[in-house]
Amino acid sequence: MSNHALAERHRLTELLAAAGPDAPTLCAGWTTRDLAAHLVLREHRPDAAAGIRIPALAARTRRVQDGYAARPYEELLRLFRSGPPLYSPFALPGADEAANTVEYFVHAEDVLRAAGDVKPQPLPPGRAEALWRRLPMIARFEAGRRSPVRLVLTHPDGRSLTIGPAGAPTVHLTGDPGELILFTYGRGAHTTLLTDGAPEALEALRHVLPLPAR
Repeated sequence: MSNHALAERHRLTELLAAAGPDAPTLCAGWTTRDLAAHLVLREHRPDAAAGIRIPALAARTRRVQDGYAARPYEELLRLFRSGPPLYSPFALPGADEAANTVEYFVHAEDVLRAAGDVKPQPLPPGRAEALWRRLPMIARFEAGRRSPVRLVLTHPDGRSLTIGPAGAPTVHLTGDPGELILFTYGRGAHTTLLTDGAPEALEALRHVLPLPAR
């Protein structure tokens, strides 16, 4: 069975190593060192990771992450590459694949695309399909609840997913699964998606979810 999370973990580690500790990322305010510290915290300190999603706990998460960021960069990369420790929830059978395939893909692109105008790297067909299978749940949670317009996300082969408020103006976004995933996580300005919709609808969407440059 393919392990897409493991492949993306190795790709992300290599990109972080090549970039060095002080390179920019698409994560606002984070360097590659900060991103590496975040990745290690998620797996090694589940007791402190809740603040990633819960604002009331964010201060503690930030303190623990800053502690990791103060460690040697090479140590952070070694910890991340070695995978989750046995006490981590991500060490449960199937958990890494289910939870981290998309997470690591997005963060690999955060490093790669922050370096400049980089064309998307072709993904193995199996990995692209894995991203497409995960898109419905992610899109509804990350983009559907925020979008002021109806969104039709379309795969190059014609498959599509519709999310967002019924009856609202519609915007069509077409591209590879990885590009659609990045859009749902707010990285749309750095994608190669094709967009189509009324100018007012596109402008309304752009206020909450970035789109590729006009």
